[in-house]
Amino acid sequence: MSPSPLRPPVAAPLYTPQERLRRDASPWTLVQGVLAPLQFGVFLVSLALVLRSLDSGAHESAALISVGVKTAVLYLIMVTGSIWEKQVFGVWLFARPFFWEDVFSMLVLALHTAYLLAWSQGWLGTRGLLLLALAAYASYLVNAGQFVWKLRLARLQASPTLAVAKGLS
Repeated sequence: MSPSPLRPPVAAPLYTPQERLRRDASPWTLVQGVLAPLQFGVFLVSLALVLRSLDSGAHESAALISVGVKTAVLYLIMVTGSIWEKQVFGVWLFARPFFWEDVFSMLVLALHTAYLLAWSQGWLGTRGLLLLALAAYASYLVNAGQFVWKLRLARLQASPTLAVAKGLS
């Protein structure tokens, strides 16, 4: 049976009832809820330093170090996120509801890791490192947007009244 032209197709739920219970019971859910805004805050500070350094040459060392700090927080959230996925979905990465977010996370990790390698090996000058950091940050913003979208979708799906009001069910 095809969907009615008057109603949008219903998206598959992000969580089964059992997954939702495991998600709500997992301490890693809270850890992710704390680390995500922390990472975003570190990103904003680092982005400001990187842009200022690119613009004026000021605080180059602080900018370079801040990207390393951002990368460390990224690694932390990825490791704890993998533990969370294992507890909730039974797989370390690429769980059905977050498959594409995890795929894109690999690009984010690759770019941040490339930065660390280039920085530690002296492969790029300061400008090249900061431009690589901006590429990593652009990928991070896309990935963060993916996760925010999924968080919103999960909240809408958790509230049938709200989902009906928004035309999602």
